Amino acid sequence: MRVLIKPDYDSCAKWTAEYIIYKIQQFRPTANKPFVIGLPTGSSPLGVYQELINQHHAGKISFQNVVTFNMDEYIGLPPDHPQSYSRFMWDNFFNFIDIKKENVHLLDGMTTDYVSECQRYEDAIKEVGGVNLFLCGIGTDGHIAFNEPASSFASRTRIKLLKPETIIANSRFFGGDTSQVPEKVLTVGIGTIMDAQEIILIASGKNKQEAIRQTIECGINHLCPASILQMHEHAIVICDDCAADKLRPDTIKYFKNIERSKMIKK
Repeated sequence: MRVLIKPDYDSCAKWTAEYIIYKIQQFRPTANKPFVIGLPTGSSPLGVYQELINQHHAGKISFQNVVTFNMDEYIGLPPDHPQSYSRFMWDNFFNFIDIKKENVHLLDGMTTDYVSECQRYEDAIKEVGGVNLFLCGIGTDGHIAFNEPASSFASRTRIKLLKPETIIANSRFFGGDTSQVPEKVLTVGIGTIMDAQEIILIASGKNKQEAIRQTIECGINHLCPASILQMHEHAIVICDDCAADKLRPDTIKYFKNIERSKMIKK
């Protein structure tokens, strides 16, 4: 696991966006061989999306041959609902780049056949050859996508019942009314994420400190789902100084020295 600790969120977002651009350009995608990226919602990726938009408008990157798969969606919210994750992605990213609509894959929160919808999603990922890079946020309890504590590390795209703490946390997007927060979601599984060739997890702020500590310093534990990234061959955790504050000083020094030595070699 590679760990980068930056001074602030903006530095994390800029580095992540630049890395994604580098990977797309290095891949040299075509219509027949697109670059496939998994994407999250929430506050963590917003700065990344904005920087990707800026670089696209500056003519430095095209998304015409990029295929996306979003991580999750609330069950019962139509795509145009202000709090649906489909709406989030179009409002904050897709509407501002040159991605083809048919290359955008989103889970259907209005389906009544959850099993078929989840299998459709898994099949679509396989059809394009798998995910090249999965961008992830992390919950305060260490969840990735909606794979909350105790989720199986082998899980695939499926329906999940949200725990009360998650509903309370997400109620801030629904005017503070927990009754308006859907109790069920469709989400990619941990196994789905781990199948990606590369994974980047981005985190910032005080409320992510314990999750980052457990992800990086503690053993692999299904009660901190993100800890499974320790087992991925090409996983990067990028966080700001605040989110890294609960790491041991020697841990912080170790990872910062590694990155410093890479810069000197360049």
